[in-house]
Amino acid sequence: MEYSTAGTSPTAPDPGFNPAAPDQGPGGPITAVVFNDPGCPFGYSASPALRTLEWRYRDQIVWHLVTIGLSDPEYPSGYSSVDQAQGWLDIRDRFGMPFAPEPKSREFTTARACQAITAARLLHPGSEWKVLRMLQLLHFNTPLLLDDDEHLRAALGTIPGVDADAVIGILDSEDVQKAYTSDWRRSRSAAGGATHLQGKSADSDLGPRYTAPSIIFSREGRRIEVGGFQPIDAYDVAVANLDPRLNRMDPAGDPLDALRLYPSGLTTQEVAAVMTGNLQVPDRSAAEWGLIEPLAEGKVRRVPLGDDALWIAI
Repeated sequence: MEYSTAGTSPTAPDPGFNPAAPDQGPGGPITAVVFNDPGCPFGYSASPALRTLEWRYRDQIVWHLVTIGLSDPEYPSGYSSVDQAQGWLDIRDRFGMPFAPEPKSREFTTARACQAITAARLLHPGSEWKVLRMLQLLHFNTPLLLDDDEHLRAALGTIPGVDADAVIGILDSEDVQKAYTSDWRRSRSAAGGATHLQGKSADSDLGPRYTAPSIIFSREGRRIEVGGFQPIDAYDVAVANLDPRLNRMDPAGDPLDALRLYPSGLTTQEVAAVMTGNLQVPDRSAAEWGLIEPLAEGKVRRVPLGDDALWIAI
């Protein structure tokens, strides 16, 4: 099976993010540890908020990914492929990321895909973000099965700079399994924190588990935990309180302006989010309207994806 998003190559922590812009604030970068899983529709649907945070603060935030491993053969999700596809309809309508709500050919688990992300991180540091992004886009918009090695190989083969055969070849190695297990256990250490207090954690045999996309922001010994799916303002407040001296960029002035920072493309909702100011609601229709003219002028490429598209500046 072949997969493609027309040559796009998402990078850390998203699709081709280019951190060019403001100089770092006086105190240096903030560290952001993100707990995520390629099979979580909420982790995927938080992409517009995360793109906005990247736009505002650029290289003043240093990102680290921890894979959750939501399900595996020992701990299956408990949802049928039909249940999951139907659930995506509501999430799509609420949050705007592309979905193709077609049931998978069988039930699946996510641990193998998380191990592929881990293997990519060990082989090609930084590429874990590319792999996460690609697996998210393909999982929610194609027949990709996250626990099928050949499906994963085909998906990884679309990412420039990632050796798909090498990644698949070390999935069962001691190094990958050890690193993945470390992430798995770390994801299940939410007890006593803000995520647990807010009811944003999930139960597990090891105790409260971080849900996607929980983020722990820290700088010079200070830490702020933003648990589970949150609006952009929650993330922004955390960052601003850790260092109010940071440089904060204004919203993108137009859709093409937004895309220039993300050479591997944004979905329509992500474009709208990056263009949104304080206390405003992202206007997806306006963003799409504004992309039509540069598309006609050959300045933008539109790659159909689910019920939407990925827009790429040329």
